[in-house]
Amino acid sequence: MLANTQITKTIALEKYGIRNATAHYQLSPEELQEATIEKGQGVETKSGALAVNTGEFTGRSPKDRFIVKDEITQDDVWWSDINIPFDAGKFDALYEKVTDYLSEKEIYVRDSFAGADEKYRMNIRVINEYPWSNMFAYNMFLRPEKEELETFKEEWLVVNAPGFEADPEVDGTRQHNFAILNFKKKIALIGGTGYTGEIKKGIFSALNFILPTQKDTLPMHCSANVGDDDDTAIFFGLSGTGKTTLSADPSRKLIGDDEHGWTRENKVFNFEGGCYAKVINLTEENEPDIYRAIRPGAILENVILDEKGDVDFGDTSITPNTRVSYPIHHIDNIRNPSVGENPKNIFFLTADAFGVLPPISKLTPGQAAYHFISGYTAKVAGTEAGIDEPVPSFSACFGAPFMPLHPTRYAEMLSEKMKESNVNVWLVNTGWTGGPYGVGSRMKLKYTRAMINSALRGDLEEVSFEQHPVFGLAMPTECKNVPSEVLNPRSTWQDRKAYDKKAHTLAKSFNDNFRKYEKMANEEILSGGPKI
Repeated sequence: MLANTQITKTIALEKYGIRNATAHYQLSPEELQEATIEKGQGVETKSGALAVNTGEFTGRSPKDRFIVKDEITQDDVWWSDINIPFDAGKFDALYEKVTDYLSEKEIYVRDSFAGADEKYRMNIRVINEYPWSNMFAYNMFLRPEKEELETFKEEWLVVNAPGFEADPEVDGTRQHNFAILNFKKKIALIGGTGYTGEIKKGIFSALNFILPTQKDTLPMHCSANVGDDDDTAIFFGLSGTGKTTLSADPSRKLIGDDEHGWTRENKVFNFEGGCYAKVINLTEENEPDIYRAIRPGAILENVILDEKGDVDFGDTSITPNTRVSYPIHHIDNIRNPSVGENPKNIFFLTADAFGVLPPISKLTPGQAAYHFISGYTAKVAGTEAGIDEPVPSFSACFGAPFMPLHPTRYAEMLSEKMKESNVNVWLVNTGWTGGPYGVGSRMKLKYTRAMINSALRGDLEEVSFEQHPVFGLAMPTECKNVPSEVLNPRSTWQDRKAYDKKAHTLAKSFNDNFRKYEKMANEEILSGGPKI
């Protein structure tokens, strides 16, 4: 095996219960890629990136994500089918089995940071069974300097053993894979799955609990960028809404594309040191930054290669959830360090396949909290098996699977910060216009960019607004480089009565979804919903 060329530091693994293991500490990406190929666990693509297959699991397994229920978590965690309780004694027994499994093996250890703002930074030690999992940790977490490693003391430990399978009847899991957070012991325990996203989402789920309860900081599943005038913009949105595309603006510097915190000092900081992007149907024309980031140091997951080592990004024979991870410095136009000033604009992105919501509308604090809790988009035919027509999809706070607290806790923090900082919040529909999916057409990207740019420049402060009759949203009546008839969705439908009917149907879906949050929501939030 390759010698460590970066730093020589002895890591005592016995304190973690791992005995007689050969530990490789802080290997470089080049060393980890070579080790992966030597072990037959991956291949090098024509671009020089590493391609791996994550095995049985090609995505997260939300039903197998647990949080240990103890005196720290029992009263604060929103226990649900998203945050599933796990017994502390069962955790201890399972942890011992995993560390026994890793004993006497060749393993990979990495020290990293999460949080670009040093005041809110978390020190993480990651122990991986596979070299490519450790390379993923290098890509996705912040990389300490050599002198920082000499005095590094971990706060949280990630133990990642894809080859270990639990016995559900004995270990208390649902099946053989698991991802468990223990806030008392500060451990993320992951086993039975090679999907690397569990590593980053474990730590970020921990931060989503710690930051609001201990540091008065709002964690956000969003992208962020900053302009030349230090005006920060935040983009929330579920998969397929354009979050990555719209935040990658050549005229603005990228802070980060997935996980951020908004501090009590009104700074926005990136949790991550890299990006983890979908690559299905990737082209250089549509996503130039991501495409060009796939070079030595990047890891492609579950893609298909031809005999020349070229990637067929349209091939979904393994999974539609093909991914690439790369360090953020693979993107040219980035903010360094990844910290922005107080945001001036927040964009909630939705791909409304029903063609009901306006292409852009300005939200009151109550509406912003309501739509933040709702986290709406729509699934269209072909996105999942069995979906033949649009289906409403709601994910609280635009990231429900990673939010341990009740969604209203995050929403109330967002409302407070909106008022304190006088930030504008916009709902942007990147979905359909002129009718629902199958009748209308997808909103043109150039129109969406024009509307966002007008909001960023402050141009929309100078125009008049009209109110949506059902959702109560304030819709601008004009916007530079956008036809005025596009701005009111009802006017784009040939059959206005059909629009009204569809708008009421979608509003009912919002109200039905929100019922589970009503008891915890204040009057301001409740007033932000649609009226039928």
